[in-house]
Amino acid sequence: MSLLKRIFKYILPYKGRLAAGIFSMLIHAFLTVYFVRVFQNLIETIISDISVGEEGIRHLTWIAALMITVYFFKGVTYYGQRYLVSYVSQKAVRDIRNDLYSHLQNLSLSFYSKNKTGEIISRVTNDVGKLQSAIVDGAVSIIYQFFTFVGAIAYLFYLNVRLTLILVIILPAITLVLNTFNKKIRRVSRQVQIKIADISDVLQETLSAVRVVKSFGREDYEYDRFSIENDANFRAKVKNAQYGAVLTPTVEFIAAIAFTAILWYGGYEVMQGRMKPSELIAFFTLLLTITTPLRSLSKLSSTIQQALAAAERIFETIDIENIIPEKSKGEIIHLDEVIGEVEFEDVYFSYDRDEVILSDINLKALPGEVIALVGASGAGKTTMVDLIPRFYDPDQGRLKLDGQDLRELDLVELRSIIGIVPQETILFSGTLRDNIAYGDLSASDEEIEQAAQAANAHQFIREFPDGYQTVVGERGVGLSGGQRQRISIARAILKNPRILILDEATSALDAESESLVQEALEHLMKNRTTFVIAHRLSTIKHADEIIVMERGRIVERGTHQELITSKGVYANLYQGQFLDE
Repeated sequence: MSLLKRIFKYILPYKGRLAAGIFSMLIHAFLTVYFVRVFQNLIETIISDISVGEEGIRHLTWIAALMITVYFFKGVTYYGQRYLVSYVSQKAVRDIRNDLYSHLQNLSLSFYSKNKTGEIISRVTNDVGKLQSAIVDGAVSIIYQFFTFVGAIAYLFYLNVRLTLILVIILPAITLVLNTFNKKIRRVSRQVQIKIADISDVLQETLSAVRVVKSFGREDYEYDRFSIENDANFRAKVKNAQYGAVLTPTVEFIAAIAFTAILWYGGYEVMQGRMKPSELIAFFTLLLTITTPLRSLSKLSSTIQQALAAAERIFETIDIENIIPEKSKGEIIHLDEVIGEVEFEDVYFSYDRDEVILSDINLKALPGEVIALVGASGAGKTTMVDLIPRFYDPDQGRLKLDGQDLRELDLVELRSIIGIVPQETILFSGTLRDNIAYGDLSASDEEIEQAAQAANAHQFIREFPDGYQTVVGERGVGLSGGQRQRISIARAILKNPRILILDEATSALDAESESLVQEALEHLMKNRTTFVIAHRLSTIKHADEIIVMERGRIVERGTHQELITSKGVYANLYQGQFLDE
């Protein structure tokens, strides 16, 4: 019930249209039952007025006209119920999808490090799609069929109490069958959704890394991986279909037993003179009308259970709490002017309790300074800079900006003054202009070109036939590594951040591209507090302070010359690279 309440909360804002839709359903259900009454009058007129002549024909004509009128208004009310309820359902599903996507955007990076991308995509697409089909089609049908069923039962009691009691006695058996199969279908439906998510995950991984797959000749291996997940999905779906295939004939068989008993007893009542033939015909006409709701309910049961299984997964995601807490509006501190002093104070951090990534980190970066972080892979360099924009919060200690604890600041404002140029440049499908403008969506064309010029990107952009309107493929397909990186730098320049994070921004480039990118980075770093994660130590000789890390700890610090003179870890690293080069 709590699941249905949560879904209903999304429907409630559109209660006006919902009420109108339900009213249309009531009228339509009433007309469906009333039509049987008109049909009964038609039969009685044919039987009783067969020898009356013109008067009987006139009466028969009026009843026929009434039947046509009833059908006309049934059509009008059907349109009302279908349109209005579908409108409300589609709006509710749209709001659920928006809330789910908004929540996913606000979750911390730790959520994405623990959950597969394909699984997340499946919840936004497949699960919401299942819920949409059930609410739009299933809910409309169930509510209408329920109204029709209740109205029909009431009129059946009016026609003959004894015959209707036989039907009512059978109903609990049908309800028991429905409940038993509903539980099975819902469990299997959840398994189906999980398997679809697994397929999406394999698909996302292989398509996004198709160059790697082909370079290693692993097409058959990836096909086998996909095939295994696809077969598991097939088995779950077949089991789901099996339950549905058993449910519908079982319900229909029980209903057939009831109808046969009613047919026999109804014939007996007519023979005994306790029931008119026209009443028995009307009774069975209405009984046949009831079979449609019963058959629909058994078939819709599978759809509804699939939707509830999908809803469980959707709300399960929405209920995940963001581990990056924010202060209430009244407690948030707003910095009128950001100077750019960043301080790590006794910072400890771990992704899992058993493995400490950062230990006893103490560091102060003064405004405008360049702080370089060096060390072997896994030393904690990237994790350390990820704490600055609060992608994660430290387990112990604190980070401060201009003397204020980062947890006291507005998260959106904090990230708005931080620019990040990663090693792996991510570009979005769209034009080069759109990708640069991602740094400032309100920027003018002139400002975008100035940023591109500062990033040494303007020249190669102008060489494309469409210039800044050149459309790039997903993740920047069609551009070289150096070109993608310069677009990323232009984006950061346009953002005009006070604090800059460069995460091995030139490590994957050739010498010519590195030279152009390095020059662009120098433009970007001017008058900004900068943290540089460097693989090539020759690029950080002029840093104000170099931090050497090992296993999450700071083991050395100083300028390039000081560290070379001390002949410690940094000197060995630099000497090794110098000899390699």
